[in-house]
Amino acid sequence: MNPEPPERNGAPVGRRVFLGTLGLGALGVVAAPALQRGMEAFLGGAAQRDPTGLTDLLPNGGGFRYYSVTSSVPHKDAGSYRLTVDGLVDRPATYSLADLRALPQTRMVRDVQCVTGWRVPSTAFEGVRLSALLDAAGVRGTAGAVRITCFDGAYSESLTLEQARRADVLVALRMRDEDLGHAHGGPVRLYVAPMYFYKSAKWLSGITLTRNVRPGYWEERGYDVDAWVGRSNGRDDEPTT
Repeated sequence: MNPEPPERNGAPVGRRVFLGTLGLGALGVVAAPALQRGMEAFLGGAAQRDPTGLTDLLPNGGGFRYYSVTSSVPHKDAGSYRLTVDGLVDRPATYSLADLRALPQTRMVRDVQCVTGWRVPSTAFEGVRLSALLDAAGVRGTAGAVRITCFDGAYSESLTLEQARRADVLVALRMRDEDLGHAHGGPVRLYVAPMYFYKSAKWLSGITLTRNVRPGYWEERGYDVDAWVGRSNGRDDEPTT
């Protein structure tokens, strides 16, 4: 996630669009689920075309805000999506979306806490435990960390091997009991339940086993590598577990 949205290229979002976005944000409080999903898609698209950052200040239906460190992100679907597991493993693998859906799924409900302060309570995520993919790949004894890369071409994250093997770390395919949409990092994202949400990298494309932790995108810019909610980044939020 992007706590201080960078400048974006492209035409500014005009006053009419911005006021319409405000109206949609208010409407989402009482809208039916189908309308709420439409509003989320609208806000996600508007945020990607907005160099002012104003749309990032607006919660969409459900309380989430949209962040990206690039001006645009390619869309992937069941036909084009691939996730690679490589690095210090005995059995490198590539998974399609269908492959991931065929694996045992874990569902958990936790609060989502952003390091910028907003929180979305009782959010359901469902997917494959990251530990299951690591076990299938055969992690070598020299590995001590996991590097996460994303198909936006810019974002990255990191976990120690011990953190990655936690039961509450998922390669998530669903959120709030729906398939992950593009704006929420779909079709597949990482979900690290006990850490600030910037660790839950969107648009997941690569899982690479490394000897040591390689700081991720925001960690290279001063954020904590260990991002436990309430114990890092100078914040004292209530833990999410």
